[in-house]
Amino acid sequence: MITTIPLSASGVAATVSQATRSLSEKSGIFLAGWRRIGFCLLMSKRYRPWKIDEPMLLPARVQEFVGKDHLARFVLNLVVEEIDLEAIERVYRVDRGQPPFDPAMMTALLLYGYCNGVYSSRRIAKACRERVDFMSIVGLDPPDFRTISDFRKRHLNALSALFGQVLRLCERAGLVKLGHVALDGTKIKANASKHKAMSYERMGKRAEELEAEVAAWMDVAAKADASEDAAFGRDKSGEEMPDWVADKKRRAAKIRAAKAELEAEARAAAEAERQARAEAEKKREAEGRKKPGRPAAPPSDAPDPKAQKNFTDPESRIMKTKDGFIQGYNAQAAVDAAAQVIVAHGLDANGSDQHQLMPMVDAVEANMGRRPEEVSADAGYCSDANLAAMEERAIDAYIAAGRAKHPTEGEGGSKRVADMREKIKAGGHKSPYRLRKQLPEPVFGQIKQARGFRQFLMRGLDNVAHEWGLVCLAHNMLKLAQGRSPSAAKPAIA
Repeated sequence: MITTIPLSASGVAATVSQATRSLSEKSGIFLAGWRRIGFCLLMSKRYRPWKIDEPMLLPARVQEFVGKDHLARFVLNLVVEEIDLEAIERVYRVDRGQPPFDPAMMTALLLYGYCNGVYSSRRIAKACRERVDFMSIVGLDPPDFRTISDFRKRHLNALSALFGQVLRLCERAGLVKLGHVALDGTKIKANASKHKAMSYERMGKRAEELEAEVAAWMDVAAKADASEDAAFGRDKSGEEMPDWVADKKRRAAKIRAAKAELEAEARAAAEAERQARAEAEKKREAEGRKKPGRPAAPPSDAPDPKAQKNFTDPESRIMKTKDGFIQGYNAQAAVDAAAQVIVAHGLDANGSDQHQLMPMVDAVEANMGRRPEEVSADAGYCSDANLAAMEERAIDAYIAAGRAKHPTEGEGGSKRVADMREKIKAGGHKSPYRLRKQLPEPVFGQIKQARGFRQFLMRGLDNVAHEWGLVCLAHNMLKLAQGRSPSAAKPAIA
């Protein structure tokens, strides 16, 4: 039989005081805990138990850290059950060195990070130690940031190529119809500062300045005699080149190399322009036409004095955006109207979009095995040649023609451009052209704003293009996660 003894408030206080004194030699956290108990006994309000010292009985599997419908489980199941990783796994067939992390786990980790807007290898490694959703993928053996970074660099092409597999899964799920596809581009910052660029005109002057400084120092060093011992030390001859001189020589050499690259690019562009003009003239002669107006000036082999080259990422370019100028790349996306799935992507260092229209349309056909029925794009993609190519492919195009120089003419007097302008105008607010903003713009908003991808981590055109492919792949995986279960037999969207 248990007997309870009622205590007054003073009795409780005395009991707590005696208990705390008896525990004074123990850890501070137990002392604080007893004081909190006494405080709670004196107060009428009750609190949930604070169990910061209670041993944890973890779930039997780390996947139980997250719910059954969590995105982490979806990505893991998608990678393990439905994606072919042969291109990645065959690299590890040689049995040498320490056993590597499972390629499927590393792939799932990277893709899950991209789906959550976590791109840095250091941030991914930190999340593997601190976030239970990342732990549910890697378990309790997280890779370090260098392992993650090296895996991405080593398999960047293969990871980007998974875009096609996920795109076909989206099609099977009914998320891609190709009834209407809208194209657009967005400028994304390169992993380089625009202040590390230099114009062609400035390159020549700066290289000469640096070389003159080095030559002047070498002349002074050659004339020095007895003072060299004090300046350079007794164990040196005095002929060694100081670090700052070597650095200036390297900078001058780098500037000279960038200057030569600009000159080579200018020569290649001039040659391409000469060939294009020759082909156009040959076509006009075959049709019995003459080019109106004065003959155009021949293309110059010399670079534009304002042409720039960046020393950190030489393949990136200065590009104009609505927020000003950035050092970056021009990323492209073709978005399907059914569920805003990206059906093709591309990237280059050209600020113009016009040359991207047909490569993107052809990329859609290559990825999906068929052409879209309708394609919309803004005025940056419009040209007579592009409209003619769309007619040849029997694609119903809605491409903004911009403003006409004259009321009865299209841009450059092209009838196709004028007809396209009238076609969009006649459709009014019901024209399929309205989808041009409703499809790509939200996709770029989700990528840049919701998932925070505003700057590339890689450098170099090829690496950046594959990185953009990874970003587009993550976007489609999220669409697939929202639209269906990976193993569903029936499409979630009719």
